[in-house]
Amino acid sequence: MTSMTRFPTVADPIRQLRPVRRGKQSQNPPTTLRIAAVGDIHCGRTSSDGLRALLGALPADADVLLLCGDLVDHGLASEARVLAREISTTVRVPVVAVLGNHDMEAGEHAQVTTILEDVGVRMLDGESCEIGGVGFAGVKGFAGGFGTHALGAWGEKAIKSFVHEAVNEALKLEAALVRLETPKRIVVLHYAPIPATVEGEVREIFPFLGSSRLEEPINRYPVAAVFHGHAHAGSVEGHTAAGVPVYNVAAPLLQRRFPERPAFRVIEVALDGPNSGGGEVGC
Repeated sequence: MTSMTRFPTVADPIRQLRPVRRGKQSQNPPTTLRIAAVGDIHCGRTSSDGLRALLGALPADADVLLLCGDLVDHGLASEARVLAREISTTVRVPVVAVLGNHDMEAGEHAQVTTILEDVGVRMLDGESCEIGGVGFAGVKGFAGGFGTHALGAWGEKAIKSFVHEAVNEALKLEAALVRLETPKRIVVLHYAPIPATVEGEVREIFPFLGSSRLEEPINRYPVAAVFHGHAHAGSVEGHTAAGVPVYNVAAPLLQRRFPERPAFRVIEVALDGPNSGGGEVGC
């Protein structure tokens, strides 16, 4: 198996990854970074062909690929090997990823992480990395609900443990954002930080699709955009209370919402100017 290019460590825990500017002939420094994102690809042990077709449809001018959790279907190392093989033979840009709840199912998530890191995927779990002058901070996130309807840490020990998991994920995200010194920051999640991007799901399951505790650190730091998955029947975009754009990039949602194009959301982030998510780029 051909391995994906390894990128050097600059200053742990932040790594500098070099974007591959395919098809660009200009010698001028790039002024934008094109981010392609998708989540919930649910790679199984026998899903190689479909996965290869998806990854092969990655826009040629993308500079980085974000994978927003549920990378594999049952959390198995054998599934991760299929995904690693397809990434290493198909994708030629840096890949940044976070785990999702499916990746945790079999208790083999540490192996899943190692297998993907071995082909050059930058797995984030409270860490940060830099690509082309843009900083990326990522965590899986957790459930718990939104706003005044968020579950509080009161009562039974099991409830407190549930809430503390959401709080800990938010603290990990804040720590990752603190370490970044780049003028533009991108947040990579699996669970949703706002209710707007889970609209369309059955309302009774909203508390299990994300947590507004994840929104708090996003609003405290200059974040250009947020990407997440998990809500297959949600909405494709929304904004935090501070106006940060949030994109739900669950593959089933993108396939249904944009059937005429590959299941990626492609966003162009300006490397200078106001700290905003930039514009969408057609696939």
